[in-house]
Amino acid sequence: MRILGIDPGYGILGWAIIEEHLMIIDFGVIETLKNTGIEDRLSLIYFGVTEIINQYRPDCVAIERLIFSANTKTALDVAKCIGVILLSAKLAGLKFTEYSPLEIKKSIVGYGRASKKQIQTMIMKIFNINEVPQPDDAADAIAIAVCHSLSSNFIKN
Repeated sequence: MRILGIDPGYGILGWAIIEEHLMIIDFGVIETLKNTGIEDRLSLIYFGVTEIINQYRPDCVAIERLIFSANTKTALDVAKCIGVILLSAKLAGLKFTEYSPLEIKKSIVGYGRASKKQIQTMIMKIFNINEVPQPDDAADAIAIAVCHSLSSNFIKN
């Protein structure tokens, strides 16, 4: 079974495709330009995610749940981004699951307040690789996909 993990963002969106037996197939980012209107950025994200789905044919999608921050405008734009990701998944017939940052950290490291460095170290150990996948957004997407593969939600999908 193939999992598409997504670290949502409207500036940089991280994505990763892994196999359920924890093998990285591919990863990367979708970047949009700052001076571009939100509607154009969302369009680029929608078509980018749709292209990834069409190319890699994942069986399900796992995304990081938005945790609202002090910057409401940024949070709203990320929420819009999540909306187009979910639309892309739905139109492709894929089920999706959202995980909080705490759930992701706990599944990877065993501790919900783990640092980014601790998560990256565990990703390198899990996949037996010598370097952290770059950029960080892609590494985060790998962690989200791993979280899904290790969760009981995976079995339900």
